[in-house]
Formats: sequence, structure tokens, C-alpha cells
Amino acid sequence: MNLSEIFNIDPELLNYVIIPLLIFFARICDVSINTLRIIFMLNSRKYVATILGFFEAAIWLMAISQIFQNLGGWQTFLAYAGGYAMGIFVGMMIEERLAIGNVVVRVITAKPADELITFFREQNMRFTNLEGESGDGPVNVLFTVNKRERLPTILEAIKRYNPQALYTVEGVKKVSDGEVVDDRGFSRRIFRFGGGR
Repeated sequence: MNLSEIFNIDPELLNYVIIPLLIFFARICDVSINTLRIIFMLNSRKYVATILGFFEAAIWLMAISQIFQNLGGWQTFLAYAGGYAMGIFVGMMIEERLAIGNVVVRVITAKPADELITFFREQNMRFTNLEGESGDGPVNVLFTVNKRERLPTILEAIKRYNPQALYTVEGVKKVSDGEVVDDRGFSRRIFRFGGGR
């Protein structure tokens, strides 16, 4: 007895619409989970990544079993490929919303960065300011490591105070909460999140 008989569904409706839709949504789910699993792996969250991997594999097996049972239909292949592509998009959207992990932001500006430095201090953001030289003259180079969820605030401040600045953003796997000792023997902690200076 097949699914059309069990659920009293027209076989053509089942084969040309319902099964392709199930495959499409299953692929969206498993590819989205795969995207999140990779993100959690990169952030050393092994238990969450392991659980996500289990569900990813289970959903993928369900989708591929339906493909093999309906090999004659082009619509199943189209649903499989379309679900994969949409799953990448959905996974990236979810990842942006979750804002997991840390980022390092580098800002290079020819204009003095005093206002941006004041902003970092007011927000209790750890930063390092260096004086540098470019082909066009002296520049300020600022580095800050922060939770990714704070990135929109940082970028908005850069655009407000130093709109001509060049900035880069990179993901960071781990951040140490170490100490630096200056030439006077005083130590201070660097890159600690949520604390004061």
C-alpha cells in the first residue's frame, strides 16, 4: 500500500506536488541546520554542533529516500536543488539574526579618530589605537574585538564619526582575556567583554 492509498490522495497530486514540496522544505531545513552547525563548530560549541548534525543527517536521509522512490520525476530533482539553494539563503539569514561569536574590526582613517575613540570608551569597548603611515600621509589605525551582536553599533559609529575611513571586519574563533604589562610595570587586562577599562 502506497501513500496515495493510505491518505486517499490522488497519485498525480502526490507525485507532482506534495512529495516535491516535502523534499523542497526538507532540504531547506537540513541545509539551514548545516549552516548553523558549521557556525557553532567554528565557535567551539561542540555539543550544539553535534546535536544539529544528528538532525541534519536525519532530515537529509528522509529527503534522499523520497528522491530514490520517485526517480522518474524531474520535479523531485528540481525540488531537491531548489531546496538546497533556498536552504543556503535561509541559513545565512538565521546566522545573521543570531550574531554568534566575536569579530575584530580594523579602522584606518586619515582624519583624527578622537570622537571614535571617545565612543569606544563610553561603550566600554576594548580597543587599540596605533599611528601609522600610508602612501598619502599619516593615519590612525584602530583595532577592536567585540561580540558580533555589537557590530551594527560599531559600524554606525564609524560612519558617523569617520565616514571616509576604511574598515574591515573578520570573524574571530577565540579571544584571550589576557594582561599586558607596560614599561612601568603596571598590568591591565585587554579584550575583556562587558568590563570597564
